[in-house]
Amino acid sequence: MEKKQEKRFLILACEILSRECALCAAKSPRIVDVHFLEKGLHDIGQEKMNARLQAELGAVDPQRYEAVLMGYGLCNNGVQGLRCPVPMVFPRAHDCITLLMGSRQRYDAYFRSHPGTFYYSPGWVERDTDIARSQGTLLDSLGLNKTYAQYVELYGRENADFIVEKLGGWEKSYSRIAFIDTGLGPREAYLDASGQEAQQHGWALEELPGDLSLLQRLADGQWDPSDFLIVPPGQTLTPSYDQGVIRLG
Repeated sequence: MEKKQEKRFLILACEILSRECALCAAKSPRIVDVHFLEKGLHDIGQEKMNARLQAELGAVDPQRYEAVLMGYGLCNNGVQGLRCPVPMVFPRAHDCITLLMGSRQRYDAYFRSHPGTFYYSPGWVERDTDIARSQGTLLDSLGLNKTYAQYVELYGRENADFIVEKLGGWEKSYSRIAFIDTGLGPREAYLDASGQEAQQHGWALEELPGDLSLLQRLADGQWDPSDFLIVPPGQTLTPSYDQGVIRLG
């Protein structure tokens, strides 16, 4: 008689969390498959990010998987309205920094005491692709995904200087890079890359210890309602605009 296959979990996550999710899946007592999507989906707009994730969720086999564990936060509402034929489990998080720091309380406390921080992690350093400037993104639709030389050719040097200055205005909102060390990969190389980036912008550099306990509990099936939201098949989630971050919608 053929042995009945045990249902498993599927982690669907941003590739920023590749090392961390792979480790947590390996340590889980459950059978866990892991599938990563390209970095920066939240940069292409809510509608396109939602469509990309929904295509993956719609293809999930309910005969194989017991639940899909989402390695995403709310991410600019890019996960709002998603549906799946099996339960989805979402961390109560605005973005992946909560998943790397272990809790939204720790992230919120650091965020309040250190405004103007740009966060790096092993995945952010390794997978620093610029999807925000690729075809089909918001910058692309506005015609703002070109190099300086291309702007000069199209609009002249003075206008090119103006465009580049305005696009670079976001830098003034930041004063530091915080590298979150999750204990995975070549730490010194990550710190060196983070330090070079900070120096380029005139920012400070700080190293923070990561905490994978939230991701590990996600992979283990330990879904405390205070930290996770279980979305039943066919139902969706929406922002809650409170400490819970998300709710069934």
